[in-house]
Parts: sequence; C-alpha cells; structure tokens
Amino acid sequence: MDSLILIINPPASFRLKKGGSNVGQILTHILSHLSPATLSDVSIVSKRFHQLVTTPHAWRSAFSRFFPGAEALSTLDASSEPSEETDTFRSERRFFARLTPLASWRSEYILRTRLLRSLARGKPAELTGQSGSGSSRSSAGAAANAQLTYSSGLVSSVNYLHADFGTGLNQKPPRFIHGTDDLGTASTSDPRLSRVDVWGFQDSFAFRQFADLFPGEAQYGLGTGDVVGVPNVMDVSQPLGMVYGEGLPGGVTWFRHVEERRGRPLHRSTGLCEAENGIPSLGDSDAVCSVWIAKSSNVPDLSEGLIGMLVGSSTGVVTAYSVGTNGMRDRRFERGEITARWVLSPGVPIIAITVDENVSSKRLAGRRVWAIALNALGEGFYLTAMPVRPEQDGFWASNRSTEQAQQPLEKLAWETGRTVYWSLVEPTRRIAKADPFDRSDVDGSYSPRGSCNETHLGREQLVAETKEIESFLRKKPKDFRKVCHGWNMRRRLEVDFASWDDNEAGESLVVVDCGIDDGATAKIKRYSRCKITETAPLHSIVPSPSLANGSAEHAQNENAYTTSLFGGAPFPLESRPTWSFAGANLARRGSIPHSEAVSREKFMEEWRTSVFTFGGLKVPQITSTTIDNSKYATLIASEDPLLSMSGSSVASSPMSSPLRSMSTPGSLNDVPGHGARLMAMGTKTGTILLYNMRAPTASNTIIENSINPIRIIYTDSPQISCLALTALYIIHGGNDGLVQAWDPLASTTDPIRTLNSRFSSRARRRLVQAEASPAGVGINLFAAGAICLDPDPTVLRGMVSLGSHLRYWSYSSVAADQYKGNKRRLRRSERGSNQGGDRFSGTGRGALKEYIANEKLELEREKRNKRKEEERLVGRFGVDLLGPGASEDEILAYATMLSEEAAQTDELRRKSASSASSNETITEEIASSSPMPCVLHDSADGDMAQAIRLSLQDPASSPDASSSNVSIRYAKKRGVPSPLPMAPEPPLQGDEDLEYILQLSLAEEESKMQTVKGKERAD
Repeated sequence: MDSLILIINPPASFRLKKGGSNVGQILTHILSHLSPATLSDVSIVSKRFHQLVTTPHAWRSAFSRFFPGAEALSTLDASSEPSEETDTFRSERRFFARLTPLASWRSEYILRTRLLRSLARGKPAELTGQSGSGSSRSSAGAAANAQLTYSSGLVSSVNYLHADFGTGLNQKPPRFIHGTDDLGTASTSDPRLSRVDVWGFQDSFAFRQFADLFPGEAQYGLGTGDVVGVPNVMDVSQPLGMVYGEGLPGGVTWFRHVEERRGRPLHRSTGLCEAENGIPSLGDSDAVCSVWIAKSSNVPDLSEGLIGMLVGSSTGVVTAYSVGTNGMRDRRFERGEITARWVLSPGVPIIAITVDENVSSKRLAGRRVWAIALNALGEGFYLTAMPVRPEQDGFWASNRSTEQAQQPLEKLAWETGRTVYWSLVEPTRRIAKADPFDRSDVDGSYSPRGSCNETHLGREQLVAETKEIESFLRKKPKDFRKVCHGWNMRRRLEVDFASWDDNEAGESLVVVDCGIDDGATAKIKRYSRCKITETAPLHSIVPSPSLANGSAEHAQNENAYTTSLFGGAPFPLESRPTWSFAGANLARRGSIPHSEAVSREKFMEEWRTSVFTFGGLKVPQITSTTIDNSKYATLIASEDPLLSMSGSSVASSPMSSPLRSMSTPGSLNDVPGHGARLMAMGTKTGTILLYNMRAPTASNTIIENSINPIRIIYTDSPQISCLALTALYIIHGGNDGLVQAWDPLASTTDPIRTLNSRFSSRARRRLVQAEASPAGVGINLFAAGAICLDPDPTVLRGMVSLGSHLRYWSYSSVAADQYKGNKRRLRRSERGSNQGGDRFSGTGRGALKEYIANEKLELEREKRNKRKEEERLVGRFGVDLLGPGASEDEILAYATMLSEEAAQTDELRRKSASSASSNETITEEIASSSPMPCVLHDSADGDMAQAIRLSLQDPASSPDASSSNVSIRYAKKRGVPSPLPMAPEPPLQGDEDLEYILQLSLAEEESKMQTVKGKERAD
C-alpha cells in the first residue's frame, strides 16, 4: 500500500457541523487523494476505514477530485491544469453516461481510470493485420501494431461509416461499410485482413449532381428560389447496404443490398391521383433531400417489413420502402418495394429524418416517439405508432415486380400511410412574416398536410384536403421565403429517443442552425416532450370509441350534424366512417389494457423549449454534430437494469456490480452520472462544445431556459470536420487530418491520445489557399471524413476515414491492470524451449538491424532506471558517504559502527537517568558526547551548594586531600553575598554518597576519552 502524508489546508467553504463531529468528512477528504487501487486497499486497514471506503460518498469524492467539473474548468486556461486549491471539485455534480449496467461510483472510478490509461498506452488488443505473400515481415510483426491503415478502394473521400460490432454475448470481429456521397459508391471491408471486398465495385450506374446540371442556380433553395437543389445524400448500413439519392429535380433514389452485387432504383411516383381517397398528384420534378436506412433489424421486424428505408423529398413527401423480409413473417415484400407514403409539409423540403434504432414493443406500447422528420422551415413531425398495411384479397399472389403492379402498390402505400398520423411539434410551427397590408394570398403560418383514418373525414372533406395540398405542392421556395421566417436547408437534427420522465415521455429533439449561410446566426434549440396532468376531472373526459377490434361504430346521437373544416354542406355524424387500423395495430403488437388507456387520457402532451448557449464564445459556425450512442445511454427507465433491476447484464464483472453495502438507486440523482447523455458540437474555428442533452427543462411552454456547455475543448485543428462520442471519450477529426481522443470529464486538458497526426505544413498551406479562393476547397483528401466507434465504451476500437483511406484501431483494456515492473522483459525464450518464437520477426539485414536497435534502446532504458534508483538511495539513505568506490562490506561495517555507537550512547543515558532518580539530593546532567563539568541550575538551593563545597574540603572523606599539601580556595561569586560563618557539623552519610557518585562520573568520562583516543590511533 502506498504511504500517504498530507498537510490539509481546508477550503474556505469548509465548516464544522454544529453538535457533531467532522472526523468522517476529514478522513473522506484525505482518502479522496488516493489512487483507485490504494483506495480499495484502505478498506482492510480497520473497521472504521472499511465503513468509509464502502460508502458511495468516499468514491464519489475521489471521482470528483480526479475528474474536475465544468465550473472549475471555466476559470482555467486551455493549457493549465486544475489546482488543489480549488474547492469546486467537491461541490458540483458530474454528468456522464455510465460504462457498465450495474455501475456504482466505485466501479466508475476504477474502470474509467484504467480504460483511459489503456487508451493512453495504446497496446494492441488483437491481431489487427495479416501479411501478404510478398511481404518480408511476418504476421507477428504486423500484430504488434494496434493501428492499421489501408485503402477503401474508393476514388473520393469517405464521409459515411458504419460497423456491426455485435451485441451482448454475440461479440464478433467488426465489419465496416464505407461510402462517399460524391460518387454514390460504397464498399465493405474486414480490418483484420486489411482488405476490401468486391461488393460495391460492380455497379456501373452514374449519378448526377445538381451543381453540374444547374451551374447558374444556387443550392438549398436560395438565390432566385425557382428550384430546389442540394448535394446528393447518402446513408449506409453494414447489415443491409446503402441508399443514395440525387438532390436535383427528377432525382433517382438508388438502393443496393449487401447480398446483391448490383443496385436498383426505388419506385417513384407513377402520376396516380385520386382526390376522393386522399391521394394528390405529386409529379416527377421532386429532388431527394434526405434518406435513412435501418442499421439493425429492430425497425423492420416491429413493422413486419414495412419500414426499412425512409426518403424525404423536396415536395415535403416522406416515402417508406422495404429492405426485404424473411421467411418467418406472414407477408413478404420485395427489396425496394414501396410500402407507405405521407405528405407532411407540401412544398417545403424534408431535410432530415431520424429513427430510433433501439425501438422495441415496450416502447411502442408506451406510445413513445420512434421517428422524427424536419423540414426546411424548422418544423418537426413525429410518429408514435407503426403503420399497418390493410388486407387486399388476391393482390399478394400477384407479381409485384412488374410495371403493371407499381400503380396498385403506390395506392396501397397511400392507404397504409393513413393508418398513422405524423404529429407536429407545436413550438416549431412556422412563423409568418409581417403583412400589414395583406398583400400575400396565403397565410404564412398555415400549411395543410395529409390526414389519417382516425380523423374520420368524409368524401368531400378528403377531396377538399387533397386539392389544397396540390396547390401547396406547386409553390416554389421563393414563395415560402416571402411569407415565412426561417428558411434554412442546412439545419442539423439530433434526437434523444431514450430520455424519459415520470409519465412515459421525455423525448427531445435538438435543431441546430449551423450559421453557415451569409447573414445567418448559429442557434441551438431543444424541444422536450412532456406529459402533464390535466386540470379537468376524470369523469369529464369522454373516451373515444373503441377500435381494438377494428369494428365500425356509429355515433349515439343520430340527429347531430357537423360541418367540414374545408367547407361544404353540413352532414350527419352517423354518416362518417369510423373504420381504423390503429386498433388492429395495437392489438397485434401487445397493446395496453383499456383501463390503462383511459387513465392515460388524464395526461396532456406539450413540448417545452430550451436554448443552448455558447459559453461566452463568439457566435461560431457549426460544422459537425454528434451525440453519445453508447450502449447504456440509449436505455429508457424501464429498460435500465440499475433502476428497475429487471434487466439482464451481458457484460457483468466484479467491478460492474455494486457492493453489498450499497443500496439500489431509486432515482436519477443516485445513479452515477445522473443518467446524462452528452452532445458535441464542432465549429469552424476548431473548438468543441459539450452539452448535456438531458439538462432540466423549462417549467412551462411560455419561457425558454438556457443550457450552458459543460466543457469547451480547444483543439489544434483549424476546423472540425467530424466527431464521435462514447461514454468514455470523444474523438475529433480536423480538416487538416489531425485525429485526437479527449476525456469529456477533463481528467486532463490535453488530448489522451493522437490517433493520426496532421499532414505536412505544405498541405496545410494549400488548404488555406483553397479556402481563400472563389472555387473553395472542393474534395479535401486530407481531412478526416467520418468516425465510427464501438457502442460498448469498455471496448477501445473504432475507425476513421482519412480521405480515401481508412485507419482502424483496437487497443487492449487488459493492459491497464499490468503494472510496470523493474524486471527486464524477455525478448526471446531460452535455447531449446518451445514456448517462444524466433529471435527476429523477419529475415534479412533490415530485420536484424531493427532487432539490434531495439536491444540497444532497452539496455539504455535499463541503465537510466538503475541510475535513477541509485540517486534515490543516495538522497534517502546517504550510501555515498564513503565515496563512490566503497564496497558493500565497507558500507555494512560503517553502518554497524554507527549502530554500536548509538547503542552505547543510549545505554549511558539510561544509567544516568536511573542514578539521578535514586538520589534524592542532587540532580545533574551528564553529557554523553564530550566531558563537561558538573553544572548546577540557577534555581538550586543555597544549602545544597554549601554542602557540596564542604564535602570537597573535608580531608577525612577525600582520599586525594590527604596526599596533597595544596590548599584549595574558592573565589566568591560576584553579585552573590558570602554565606555567614557556621559552626562545624559532624559528617553525614549523604556526603559520602555524593562523593562516591562524583568519583564514578569522573572515572567513566576518563575511560570514554581513552577509548576515543585508541580508535583514532587505529584509524
């Protein structure tokens, strides 16, 4: 165990408790300075220490001291380290996502520090490479490197990455898919083999770009605003393939499955128009503005094959496609078959689509949000139910791949889309510009959209709704920019589907205005979904008709009439259709009981707004965003094993389980990290801002609360091009090729590890010159394009794209437990042993020189360590007092002599103390180092001094006085009156004892002087 000597200077905020003891607080403060291993060993010292160490407070204090917080870092410069004088470490809370399922402050402190140390060391975790046939080095030499760089086979920069790392007990070596949106190509690879597969290189379809076909038009609906055009969009999925869309009028959407060598175009509109069924005429001039493809089988399985891809167009239409079905489902879908279609915001492009990849039947039963779409005016739409395809007798047996079946499939997709409804996030509703003279023909704050079956619209209502949607579909971007505020097609969308509250809500979406366009200002807003209790009593709530069995019900009041929202003659309520497939959807997917559904009607849904600040920085331009997608950051409360204690842990270990004395946390305040989820923003000036997405919301819908960044990181990159974040670390990639890992909790203000160094100064100068030119940078082959990390934060592996090349890393976390020793590592086994390999990893002169150089470096390292150890012994024990050439025997003899002298001195002191205590008359001190005369204290009694002088003058009691004729006279002390003459007294027995004691003292001093002189002669 490490020795600990501390001088504690209590902070100014430290106060003693009234009527109590602060011994526990002081000990906890002392123990918080220990390392994790030493703090664990302290628990076996005593029962009191065991009680302190096994409580969460001690580990939380140690965690807070090792990982400083945001308020402490706000007063520090980027190059300074936290000081021990600051008392902010113990006062503020730490927000982070935990590393293990059953985490405690003890396990988080121990495991997090070990993993960060492993990341800094960078030892390889597995065999990351395999040599080729023509290489002179063996695979053992390649395995010694934890990083591996190889080409993706693509001719443009890679900016999309996705990997399948396996989950739970199904951990497996990862496989990656990487794509470039410049050419619309993608490839797959196995990093262990450093080889790209043949998939993706046999598709010869050539894609078009908007900038090439419309050179005079501005992108993103700007400029004249007559046409919408964006750079081509892309999304990749390692299990399913890639989807690519052309961002120009009449653009094609292309899909290629991982099991197919050639792709296929997805279905476009066939010109179908049936106003009585709610199907508007879309035309064929729309551009693809956003795409999404499922990253796992959760969404396709829960939708029974309906939802595999989502595509957003420039006309505000969202279309769903299937990625194929397996043989276990009742219905079969072709790959790329259209399955559902909705009109969310006619005429306004859909610029972003996000889907919950971890959606489950439990989340759907709780009516949680699983899909969100964002348009160019900043409006958000969300889904809480899965669509259900209605039955069509005789259609499933037909061949759906023919041209004749495309129009019936499109009609069926419109009918499927009407089974669910996209709700609007109310605070994001479009804002109309001021029109005091009423010159605009439309209201800028209004927009029609497609309805669902639950609205029970009649035939005339559907026709009126469809006609109004078609009128908005014919509008151009300039029309919306004229009457509405906030047109911006370069917004970014980040969604936290796992945030929760006490009423089965809490989802939040973050809309980021990047501020890239001229005159635009960067803004970050969060919209949180909340459910609050209604003020109306329960008996006043009228439940809706039950649709659980899909039966048609009539209104009870047959004489009631109503009018259409779009005008027309009044019609009776009994004539409206009440058929809905939403009830069948809930019944088939394990819907909730009717009693629970009625109780849910007591809650009212609302969205509350929060604004993220920039921490005092000048308003930046945001170039990249990311959120924490770790395994335990995407769990809701009912799925969290630490809160519900009903989940199963597949990564359990002694450190990931709490101690027996630790209680189960009952709320988020007791969970390590407080259930936070981090979000990172990269700017054009090389700065990274970290936020807590689950910060407290506003108290109502009227006010907007502010959220400050929990940390600001200043990197050496001129611009942040990509980001990736886990519960353990954050990795940034710059446009200069610099890739570094940072600690979000700021255990150090420096990067933990540099995964790739920046390119040469010549390349950076060319980059600066290209940015200043009118043409711009174009395709930057030096920048880091995309980063992909393992969702398990305890596994240190990932990949970054550098231009068209890929760099994969896999570091060992076991190396953190192997402490460094002084023994030299054996580079090769003994002769005749079968436990080691060859002396060299390769053959030839180059391998031999490398081996000799490594041996020389290791010997020099051992010499430096030995020299440092000798200096430490000299400074602590003084082993160099006899000179640098003294042998060990001489040093031992010198140490023996010193210990003997010390023992003799101690013995003399003990004898003097015992003789002085037995004498009741005289108290004197005898010096042990040199002979000194007997000295009396000034406070001695005058009678005692007179008795001593008389004893020395008595000839009868002194043997030396009879043989000496010299008379002894004593001078009188100055300032002291002479004593009065006294009559002679008979000799006392005490005088003889005193004389005997003085003689013994003189004899001992003389003997000691002779001993010292003899030793000097011997030397």
